[in-house]
Amino acid sequence: MYLYRPMEAADLQVLKEKWQSLVTSLAQRFDEEPDLQTIIFLIGVRELGKGPLKYSKDEKQDLMHIAVCRLLSRYGYYELEGVDEEGWPHWKLVKNLPPLTLKEQDLLLKQAVLTYWEEENL
Repeated sequence: MYLYRPMEAADLQVLKEKWQSLVTSLAQRFDEEPDLQTIIFLIGVRELGKGPLKYSKDEKQDLMHIAVCRLLSRYGYYELEGVDEEGWPHWKLVKNLPPLTLKEQDLLLKQAVLTYWEEENL
């Protein structure tokens, strides 16, 4: 488990470069440059494991929630409780996130996405 820590300028530059590389790679795959929310949605679809289906608005929000929980579980904030009868994972909050600015939240999620992508060999 990793702990979130504020990033130094050099770390921010590396994060920015890796993020741009990921976005460029995904843009080549999907013919459109994805933003953070889109990438989180894709992770949610992957974590659900049902593939690219037509999802309702509520299901799309749930997929993004699944992704955020999965991403933040590596920092010890969420823990997988189990999977329901329809195959949807359910997470429980283990500890509250520290107060973060929107920019810090964005950086935390980008950092978690990049680590996820590397660990899952995507």
